Amino acid sequence: MKTRQLIKAACSVLACSALLSPVPGYAEILAMVNYESKPGQTPRREGIAIIDVDPASKSFAKILNDIPLPDDLVAHHIFYNKDLSKAYITSLGNGALHVMDMTHVPYRPKKVDMPDCKVAEDVVFSKDNKTWYMTCMGSSNVIVGDAQTDKQIKVIAADSENAFIRYPHGISINDDIDRIMVTSTVRPSDLGDAGETVTVIEASSGKVLSSHKLSDKPSPSGVSPVEAVFLPESNPPMAYIDTMFGGALWTGTWNAGNKNFDFQQVFDFNAVKQGVPLEIYFNDKHDRMYITTANPGYLNIFDISQSAQKPALMKAIPTAGGAHHVVLTPDEQYAIVQNSFLNLPDMSDGSITVIDLNKQEVKATIDTFKKQGLNPNCIIMMPKWHHDVAH
Repeated sequence: MKTRQLIKAACSVLACSALLSPVPGYAEILAMVNYESKPGQTPRREGIAIIDVDPASKSFAKILNDIPLPDDLVAHHIFYNKDLSKAYITSLGNGALHVMDMTHVPYRPKKVDMPDCKVAEDVVFSKDNKTWYMTCMGSSNVIVGDAQTDKQIKVIAADSENAFIRYPHGISINDDIDRIMVTSTVRPSDLGDAGETVTVIEASSGKVLSSHKLSDKPSPSGVSPVEAVFLPESNPPMAYIDTMFGGALWTGTWNAGNKNFDFQQVFDFNAVKQGVPLEIYFNDKHDRMYITTANPGYLNIFDISQSAQKPALMKAIPTAGGAHHVVLTPDEQYAIVQNSFLNLPDMSDGSITVIDLNKQEVKATIDTFKKQGLNPNCIIMMPKWHHDVAH
């Protein structure tokens, strides 16, 4: 009681109200960004930064926490498990997978031995959060892991003459139809020998079922399918796939009769003078789709409310070279685009672009990493603000 009386005596009613009420300008929206040094920068650095991406915040664009990583890891992507309790960091260099407990502070990534995986790319999780699947572009296989222990369960590789996995990169799962879709992309050492197919896998057994060409050109077309993402809650189930070198967007629609997918091209980025389409995202209502192109850098906003099979381009917003991963703020006012793709020429600007989705224009640019000679490789919201169910 004495303590409370002292507090009341020490401050006026107005001052106390100010202390106990939200202070305008102190809002924050935190994202996690893994970064690496630009080519030629010494000493080489890698790490994971927690940064404020809310333009209304006084700490906007500031790094609030910096978690060092081994400088030879080449950390690539970050994925959450279904309950957001763990973050999975894939790497192109030394050590395929690191896992970080998001319930324990300070955050510390721990290496998980994956001797059968080289050049780890994407990770997806089963709906029950018991199993994960990771594409390994350098070893041309998919690793299946126990999502509780993070131990390897099996390795999925080619098992027939007509169905194969070569340089797998993008991966998506639809538990309702027991199917996984995997893209055949490029040889990681030099981005050569580009693929042209997506492979369909039975999720429960790991059996490779079929492969499907995503090009009308003679083989080898070299179109390099890169990402495959199932549209949440679509009926019938449907995935979008983009071809990195082909510059096209395709759909794979589930055919319940033959229990396979029907594929068709639904958009041509070449027609709008854009190249290297990469990541695919959706809003919470799943009536908008967002696709980045790296060269030149754009965020493309598609209307899929009338027909998921006929996405209509609403606006292409310039960002910077290497437009890659995207996060949406919880209210979907802003899209935050990370601009760097594999340190490639003309595709590694190093900035992060904040886009006002209501006005469909650039709100701000974050040069925090760029000014330090660093490239952000991936961006993902911290669990409190994360709401992406498609990845």
